[in-house]
Amino acid sequence: MRKIISLICFLLPILASADQLQIRSDAPNRYIVVKGDTLWDISEKFYEDPWKWPYIWGLNKESIKDPHWIYPGDVVYLDRSSGTLHINEMGTTGAQMPRDGSQMPREGSGVTRLSPRVREDMSSHDAIPSIPVAAIAPFLSRPLVIEEGALQDAPALVGAREGRVILGDGDICFAKGLTSDMGDKWQIYRPGKEFIDPDSDELLGIEAVYLGDAEVTKFGEVSTISITHSVQETYRGDRLVAPSAETVTTYLPRAPESKISARVISVYGGVSQAGQNTIITLSKGAREGVEIGHVLALYHKGEVVKSEGESYTLPDERYGLAFVFRVFDKVSYALVMQTRIPAQLLDRAENP
Repeated sequence: MRKIISLICFLLPILASADQLQIRSDAPNRYIVVKGDTLWDISEKFYEDPWKWPYIWGLNKESIKDPHWIYPGDVVYLDRSSGTLHINEMGTTGAQMPRDGSQMPREGSGVTRLSPRVREDMSSHDAIPSIPVAAIAPFLSRPLVIEEGALQDAPALVGAREGRVILGDGDICFAKGLTSDMGDKWQIYRPGKEFIDPDSDELLGIEAVYLGDAEVTKFGEVSTISITHSVQETYRGDRLVAPSAETVTTYLPRAPESKISARVISVYGGVSQAGQNTIITLSKGAREGVEIGHVLALYHKGEVVKSEGESYTLPDERYGLAFVFRVFDKVSYALVMQTRIPAQLLDRAENP
């Protein structure tokens, strides 16, 4: 009996690790990092569950401040015996070889040979990110979801010279409600569609449609405004909002600790389906425990089929993963990281 208990205690860590680290059947022994890679992409080349890369790279959410810095040109090696990845070639003692090769251990001698070399330091800007930051960058510094009536008291555009109605890049217009102590840099918004919970009919918020950037050139009771950047046509009545600081955070993927069950209530761009690297809006937010970094599985509701005169509801189909990167009180934004079929409105997002 004691031997059986000892065997179980010995196997438990191995079984737990095996559950976390399922190596792909076609995983390479090594991979050379190229520009444009992400930690998710690299992990996906080796493992069935790329979102578990913090376990794979030996990280944990208590100690992580930044991801392992790896760079284009680095070589990632798969240690099949332990199921883990290492950056650049491993030495005979298991220590990672230096990037610049300045210290090369002499095999079997226990002596380290020092060679003068040019030291090369990589900029953190060149480091491989966790997920494709370029896909979400526009969503990090803009207040995309607002409470009902939140823009009502914001400074507003009142018009332009010569009765112009449609405004764009480089146009001069006028606004009320601005004073010099409020700053001269502004973003232009218009209230958009309402986000409604499909299950409870609760109003979750209103989408703020970003129109462009503006700069105040002269303050007054009616201030003069120059539109410095435009992504959509601007009209009289559109509102000015002070730009928020860009959110800087480490995107550490992980499963939610509590049960999350959300619906896809919007696909960015006004379309009804979302492919890989598309932004979707979920019907749950911080109020329900959703956090930045949560990975959720996407499910499509099973179809109803008929056979021999009877109706049957097929099981819900899991088809992809979404990564939460920005959270509001009642809704959140997620990036579709993996999908076999397009994500659709009203699909479910739940714990993976």
